[in-house]
Amino acid sequence: MEKLLSKSGFICDMDGVIYHGNRLLPGVKEFLEWLRKNDKKFLFLTNSSQSTPKELQQRLGRMGLEVEESHFYTSALATARFLSTQSPGCSAFVVGEHGLMNALYEEGITYNDVNPDYVVVGESNSYNFEMITKAIRLVNAGAKLIGTNCDLTGPSESGIIPACRALIAPIELATSKQAYYVGKPNPLMMRTGIKMLSVHSEDAAIIGDRMDTDIVSGIETGMDTVLVLSGVTTKEECLKFPYRPRIILNGVGDIPAAAEKLRIKK
Repeated sequence: MEKLLSKSGFICDMDGVIYHGNRLLPGVKEFLEWLRKNDKKFLFLTNSSQSTPKELQQRLGRMGLEVEESHFYTSALATARFLSTQSPGCSAFVVGEHGLMNALYEEGITYNDVNPDYVVVGESNSYNFEMITKAIRLVNAGAKLIGTNCDLTGPSESGIIPACRALIAPIELATSKQAYYVGKPNPLMMRTGIKMLSVHSEDAAIIGDRMDTDIVSGIETGMDTVLVLSGVTTKEECLKFPYRPRIILNGVGDIPAAAEKLRIKK
């Protein structure tokens, strides 16, 4: 734990780590206070593509957390940046919410449902059969298939819900084309996050609730890895993977609590 407390940068997942739905998880306020009090650099990095950084900032604000907009980075932003560097001025047919739409627009990527360069799929509350069939036709016609992230499921207040990879699976199966997923555990997103913190990977830690995205991406980019049990992964499920997080905690509140114990000992 002392090794973790000494890190200068922290990348934190959001769903299952900071909140469930509109409910702040225990210990989050204390964790944020500890980060600020100790001049730690931090970034809330989420595989969800539904919301803009401003909306995420306002969402936390409604839960009682004041965090600057610059502390948020989403898979929608990572996807838009990737496409703009791969094919500047390209067009895309998009299945997703306004967070993804806005990110693509800001990078100069136009919406096109006739002959797009890409079909981009993120989480969507309006996902329907018409969208799937149009995406299938466009991919078969030559559009490249992009997923904002490869999460199969995500946590919510009412339980597990399908995420991006589950939504894109019918398109992959019907076209026999494999999507390219930009979000975690793709190193593209993690390297950008580390760069935004202006720290070396050895001086950074990732805190997440998923073994297949958060923990593996931390391992592959040389970061310290912390799994919290406040989201979708249990200790028993953790043992099924061929890799391990360095630390397993009940939640992020365990970090300031450990720091206080260490302070008292000294």
